[in-house]
Amino acid sequence: MFVNQGICRENQFWKYCIGSLAIVATSFMGQLPLLGAIFYEILFNGKKYPIDNNALMHYFDPNLTLILILIPSVFTLYGIFLVVKYLHHQTMLSITTARKRIDWKRVRFSFAIWASISIVTTVISYFLNKEDFEWNFKLFPFLILLVIGSILIPIQTTVEEYVFRGYLMQGFGNLAKNRWFPLLMTSLIFGLMHLANPEVSKIGNIIMVYYIGTGLFLGVITLMDDGLELALGFHAANNLIGALLITSDWSVFQTNSILKDISEPEAGIDIILPIVVIYPLLLLIFSRRYKWNNWKSKLTGKTH
Repeated sequence: MFVNQGICRENQFWKYCIGSLAIVATSFMGQLPLLGAIFYEILFNGKKYPIDNNALMHYFDPNLTLILILIPSVFTLYGIFLVVKYLHHQTMLSITTARKRIDWKRVRFSFAIWASISIVTTVISYFLNKEDFEWNFKLFPFLILLVIGSILIPIQTTVEEYVFRGYLMQGFGNLAKNRWFPLLMTSLIFGLMHLANPEVSKIGNIIMVYYIGTGLFLGVITLMDDGLELALGFHAANNLIGALLITSDWSVFQTNSILKDISEPEAGIDIILPIVVIYPLLLLIFSRRYKWNNWKSKLTGKTH
């Protein structure tokens, strides 16, 4: 079982506390290029310091901004590797999957199905509400975005999956000796991590239902499938396709995307529909394809 791979007498929970601090530290180190670029603009171009995320998004060219805010993920991924290897004496495979090797077919299937759903729903939304969008497509900036996004966004989403559904899932399993507690805790922390996103201040705290619900969905498919592969594919598709298709003045990624959402954001069906309809349907598809069973035991049972 995936969670059990991190459970041993030497792997106490205090190690996960220290490891988490070390991982956060590497993330801060990764922000040095961004801070250096900001201070260069202040010293040599007379710009003011960006006091919030929205100001930062208009500080540089969108493609450069995307690179600078994604670079910390590269540092964090290396930090995770060091913590897992030298503090916990585990392999990266052990916090990735219970299989003998990573099942890339699972990653590709999950990516393909969520990318397809994202594209179809975006096209439908565009044709039903054309007044809410404006054409933002410029070939050369978009091609640069495609290259940057295809390389760095999967790294960013992989880091989040390793931290929450991999490292912390096993860490809380060590602490609680069951599966329901790590599932709930990682989902809650994953949602709270998005509190700083500009979408929260624009739409309101109700959007936390979507973030926490998405964390819960990713946790469920990780526990049921005994690995991160499906979560890795889903998360990469969600962020990459979103960055390529739609941007707005209030989103966390403001990119040279195809469309720009110019509507006034509000809490509505976009928040509720994935949680109550789309995610359950995906669970059904995954469970049929991979023959999941023993749901109660895998989601709430004890570890050993």
